[in-house]
Amino acid sequence: MRILVVEDDRKVAGFMQSGLRQDGHAVDVLHDGTAAGDQACTIDYDIVVLDLMLPGRSGLQVLRDIRARKPEMPVLILTAKDSVDDRVAGLDGGADDYMVKPFALAELSARLRAVLRRGRAHESTLRVADLEMDTVRRTVRRAGRNIDLKPKEYALLEFLMQHSERPVTRAHIIEHVWDIHFDSISNVVEVHINSLRQKIDRGFPAPLIHTVRGVGYLLGAAPS
Repeated sequence: MRILVVEDDRKVAGFMQSGLRQDGHAVDVLHDGTAAGDQACTIDYDIVVLDLMLPGRSGLQVLRDIRARKPEMPVLILTAKDSVDDRVAGLDGGADDYMVKPFALAELSARLRAVLRRGRAHESTLRVADLEMDTVRRTVRRAGRNIDLKPKEYALLEFLMQHSERPVTRAHIIEHVWDIHFDSISNVVEVHINSLRQKIDRGFPAPLIHTVRGVGYLLGAAPS
């Protein structure tokens, strides 16, 4: 998933960015609320992690901006403000979840996945032909065979499975699987696609990952 973290404490922001990237997510970071609403609504993020005590504009102001312009955007508040009144204000303001610092990165990751499952109402298991992904346990199997993927390979495959049976462009992949600092002229997308092909298609009678010339890639039945 592609995540926007809005957190003024650079140490905490760096901790989140590093940990979530290790899980294969694309993570952009802002350290104040001034441009957070605009960036959250302009770039196609999957979810926003939002502190409340921010310079420029408060987290609640940013949340109001997002809800006014992009009401379907999932937002998780992560803050040191732990009173019941603060929690009520955040949730009533439109947050999908509310976490209090200090926090465990594993719990943050689990809550992000849970918010997305609720918001998109998709199943915890994705299936394309004989390929199956459990998004809760983060496991992948094809024809009953376990497939071991690196975090970024998993993120790429999850995106392809969520958009199965229709081609996705390289730019669309970059927007969701890599962050804002990605070098768009590098061949890292092609490298990861080839790696997935070795793990997903090699040794099976029918390939599932296809190149659609002039468009991008498709996961599913071979395009006609």
